[in-house]
Amino acid sequence: MEAAEVAGALLFLLAAAAPVAAAVFTGAVDFTYLVTAVGEGSPSPGSGAAWWREAWVRVRSGAVAPALQVGVWACMVMSVMLVVEATYNSAVSVAARLAGWSPERRFRWEPLGGGADEEKGEDAAAAYPMVMVQIPMFNELEVYKLSIGAVCELKWPKERLIIQVLDDSTDSFIKNLVEMECEDWANKGLNIKYATRSGRKGFKAGALKKGMEWDYAKQCEYIAIFDADFQPEPDFLLRTVPFLMHNQNVALVQARWVFGTAGVWRREAINDAGGWKDRTTVEDMDLAVRATLKGWKFIYLGDVRVKSELPSTYKAYCRQQFRWSCGGTNLFRKMIWDVLAAKKVSSLKKIYMLYSFFLVRRVIAPAVAFILYNVIIPVSVMIPELFLPIWGVAYIPTALLIVTAMRNPENLHTVPLWILFESVMSMHRLRAAVAGLLQLQEFNQWIVTQKVGNNTSNENNETPLLQKSRKRLINRVNIPEIGLSVFLIFCASYNLVFHGKNSFYINLYLQGLAFFFLGLNFVGTLPGHCCF
Repeated sequence: MEAAEVAGALLFLLAAAAPVAAAVFTGAVDFTYLVTAVGEGSPSPGSGAAWWREAWVRVRSGAVAPALQVGVWACMVMSVMLVVEATYNSAVSVAARLAGWSPERRFRWEPLGGGADEEKGEDAAAAYPMVMVQIPMFNELEVYKLSIGAVCELKWPKERLIIQVLDDSTDSFIKNLVEMECEDWANKGLNIKYATRSGRKGFKAGALKKGMEWDYAKQCEYIAIFDADFQPEPDFLLRTVPFLMHNQNVALVQARWVFGTAGVWRREAINDAGGWKDRTTVEDMDLAVRATLKGWKFIYLGDVRVKSELPSTYKAYCRQQFRWSCGGTNLFRKMIWDVLAAKKVSSLKKIYMLYSFFLVRRVIAPAVAFILYNVIIPVSVMIPELFLPIWGVAYIPTALLIVTAMRNPENLHTVPLWILFESVMSMHRLRAAVAGLLQLQEFNQWIVTQKVGNNTSNENNETPLLQKSRKRLINRVNIPEIGLSVFLIFCASYNLVFHGKNSFYINLYLQGLAFFFLGLNFVGTLPGHCCF
């Protein structure tokens, strides 16, 4: 174990022990009740049940409740941090809409002659910069035709466009199909390159880095990147590249998710930031943060959309979210000192990056969502001594709901289901955040998200889907979700039967059912129909 890992583990233990030590020191927690209850000896005949109940009450009130109370106040502090962050983001978003802000008003943008028709000749084509489009792939049997076809249909002079397919596939059958698809488009006049490498070092980041080393890649000023399931609109480059051409301090033009993401990078910015690195599972975030620290700007185009594919199963979605959450917190750990030492960004931006971008969104959000709403509140129905401030368990969640609805009013009807789904996902995100911060064994695992393409069956599909093997029952259910569902439903039933100071049983039943249904994989795309 490296010295940094040891220091990180010790820091984490100290941070966890500090509030407990403070509570004991101030007398908020008194463990003497536990010693007294256990050391009183055997109960007299006929009074065993009463003795154990009295012992439990003394331990509960003297040790369990105060310890949980420390957790409650820690969650209250984190909840305030979260609601302030969410309110700020919502206010900025609403103000930008009301003011009619658009990238075209802040950054210079001019159209490139209205198209890239071949009859306009070489002189017209020369006005277009050289662009390379990279498509990293790994055993993408179901979607390779979609992404390659969409990129080859981009409106841009053929002589000014290079398409690079970076195939890391380990299946020789799939590699042959992808290579033949590239050859077919090359025969149609497209400048498309099929590139492979001997190993998968660095996964996606390693493939992108290797792709930049080819001689033909070095002549391209701008680099567009699409994952294997992305389908950009034909005018994507025409709407994004001009921002880079006319704003020399802009490193990246980012399009909107429809699900997925896509953008065009300036090669100079990639090189200035140190190039692609394979140290995390969020290579795009890593590069963007390093480019920001070098003083580069970014443009987000909300009206430029790139179609992509959602994970087709719940387990695939969990693995994807785990990779992103774990990679984000691990990058936080790696970049703290780099952000503090950066000389080309202001102190305000440093605070925003460390506090808002990393700490609140990557660590605080999943911690509050899981610990408070799935652990402390359910347990509180059995601990009457525990105090839960109403502003923390009712007003703050309501405020978060309102600011979320303000930013996405068109999705208001799905908010109840979204809340329940995110409650379940908080378990995975918190585990990922801890794994990334402490660099546990799974922090750098990369499992490619399974795709289904246009079809969920073999019907009318030229590409045969791989044969799916039958899974055992233990592999068809999600044990952690089932376990949490039993816990939540038990707490809800206890609250319903033994009414205490608070009545949370309706919410707890709903949360328990959400965990139960997701535990049985009742969500996602199945052959022939869609569940949930």
